[in-house]
Amino acid sequence: MLRLNALSPNPGARKRKKRVGCGTGSGHGKTCCRGQKGQKARDTVPPGFEGGQMPLVRRLPKRGFRPLAKVEYAIVNVRDLARFPEGAVVDREALAKAGLLRKKKAPVKLLGEGELAHALTVQVDAASKTAVAKVEAAGGRVIVGGN
Repeated sequence: MLRLNALSPNPGARKRKKRVGCGTGSGHGKTCCRGQKGQKARDTVPPGFEGGQMPLVRRLPKRGFRPLAKVEYAIVNVRDLARFPEGAVVDREALAKAGLLRKKKAPVKLLGEGELAHALTVQVDAASKTAVAKVEAAGGRVIVGGN
């Protein structure tokens, strides 16, 4: 029978850490297995250093543009609004309570995927033209930036 308290790694799967600097009798004293002199003995090799060759990070081409002030929206689709009762006011709190917001602090954007059968008042930070058209076609309205 397999029990959690009886589990152990296979023999040789876990190696003991090399303890260095513990005196000359240990075999790992004085220079601590690094040799006498040189770059690798002095702990000065930076990560990514390739011996003077142009590092891979600098050899690869830099592509595209990454804006510093990029706005990441929490996305809500029109089809997700069907769970709210007719005439309800759907804002950030209502969406969060319904579990529709993955990014809690991000601004909310309404996208037009799906259909809506009844009228709702939707308050979001941004909305696509198709989403606004679908909500208004169902008899509702979209308030952008009214939070």
